[in-house]
Amino acid sequence: MISIDHEPWGSTDATRLRDAQRAELDARYGNDNHEPGEPPSAESVTVFLVARDADGTAVGCGGLRLLAPGTAEIKRMYVTPSARGTGVAVAILRALEQQAHDAGVRTLLLETGTAQPDAMRFYEREGYHRIDNFGPYRGAPLSICYARDLP
Repeated sequence: MISIDHEPWGSTDATRLRDAQRAELDARYGNDNHEPGEPPSAESVTVFLVARDADGTAVGCGGLRLLAPGTAEIKRMYVTPSARGTGVAVAILRALEQQAHDAGVRTLLLETGTAQPDAMRFYEREGYHRIDNFGPYRGAPLSICYARDLP
């Protein structure tokens, strides 16, 4: 059973999960300069969720950054390798979508990258469609952007 709860951006588990994501992406891209734009922070990410397994171990996370009225961006979506394929990512994504809907967001945007085909397949399977790169990702050769209108 997975539980998903709000967690402070700077909590030990939230920080550990984001650091693990960063290390994985740095390895995939071969450098640490693969994210255009302003890095997310406690000030810009209004919702941050952490998923825990039945033992209470933090196994995934994701956040929302409001961009404009009715629009938010998914940031720092990550699941530990040992928890992949178990439904954690879908549970986090649905929880983020519900949080966004409850906050009046009608369109969710996200950016992933060319070295993350697994993420691209996941978002497409979950109802997101490819869009032109937006905001800081315009012209970024490693960025691939998606959107989904919430019901």
